[in-house]
Amino acid sequence: QVQLVESGGGLVQPGGSLKLSCAASRNVYIMGWYRQAPGAQRELVADITVTDRTNYADSVKGRFTISRDFPNNTMYLQMNSLKPEDTAVYYCHTEYPSAWGQGTQVTVSS
Repeated sequence: QVQLVESGGGLVQPGGSLKLSCAASRNVYIMGWYRQAPGAQRELVADITVTDRTNYADSVKGRFTISRDFPNNTMYLQMNSLKPEDTAVYYCHTEYPSAWGQGTQVTVSS
């Protein structure tokens, strides 16, 4: 199974920025970021395909940017203008094969 290593989470004030990274142990077709807040369902934040097609949740459009470094099997999520409602555990996800990272906590608070 593909191994995923996430990094970059932390505590940031509203309006601040964070950059998440996900390193995969092999090439995959799709890489994406999901997030899950306490008591909520896990939801797609953004994903990127092998053809560099990107999709974003409406709540993050214009603020988040997903990118992918194919030679190094690494994906990034640049998060700007962060809001308290962005607070969640962010998970790296891949297809095919399917895999989930352990998650990294993002907290946006004053």
